[in-house]
Amino acid sequence: MSEMQERMEHRLEQNSFMNYTHQILELVEKDHAVFRMDIFPESHNSFGMVHGGVLYTLADNATGCAAHSDGRHYVTQGSNFNFLRNQPQGTIHAEAWVRHRGGKTCLIDVDVTGDEGTLLATGTFTYFCVDRSKIEEKSRK
Repeated sequence: MSEMQERMEHRLEQNSFMNYTHQILELVEKDHAVFRMDIFPESHNSFGMVHGGVLYTLADNATGCAAHSDGRHYVTQGSNFNFLRNQPQGTIHAEAWVRHRGGKTCLIDVDVTGDEGTLLATGTFTYFCVDRSKIEEKSRK
């Protein structure tokens, strides 16, 4: 396991919502990340398919890890996310690649795929680079 992957997994241990939704980091390298999620009954919406919020969260986690792969700290600034298909069971993956990295922002593309590589959703996320000490200071107030 790479040092970057170890560092990212340690950071993700503190992400309660990611753990609650059973999402697992499979790979992180500079400007690229892959997450996996096995579908559980609590992942379903009222139609018996994966809830759109779960798909979005998987994409947000993958894109966030790709952004953080440069060692800086980011928050999600915005996104454009398109739901294309869904599935009721099995495993889904989110793979994210940095498309552009600037001084304060980072643009990342993501594909969420299901069994046999079927494209379930795709999107673009923008992240804003932040000073972590200022965020921690605000959270203490």
